[in-house]
Amino acid sequence: MLCLGLLGVLLLVATASLPPLRQADAPIRTRVEPYYIENAIAQTATPNIVSAILADYRSFDTFGETTVVFAAGLAVFLLLGRQEDDRGSAPEAPPDSRAAIAKRSKRSERS
Repeated sequence: MLCLGLLGVLLLVATASLPPLRQADAPIRTRVEPYYIENAIAQTATPNIVSAILADYRSFDTFGETTVVFAAGLAVFLLLGRQEDDRGSAPEAPPDSRAAIAKRSKRSERS
């Protein structure tokens, strides 16, 4: 519980030092935005500024986000795709489905 309290205080202190939202003279508006707008097309040879920013300037960040989403999807697939019964082993197919498979295989052998 103490760790959560310290984390909360740390987050409050960190957010208090951020510049106000929509401030015209924030660093993102005075340094980063003009640089991207002026140089994106010339440096990346991409006609779309948004694509240039995502694919060229922030490519490692975009790749990392894609990797995290893929890993989360894979984990969900593995967790939900695994079905176990009470004994901890995978469930076996019902006997009637085995019989249906055997009948199909006999029919295909006759043909």
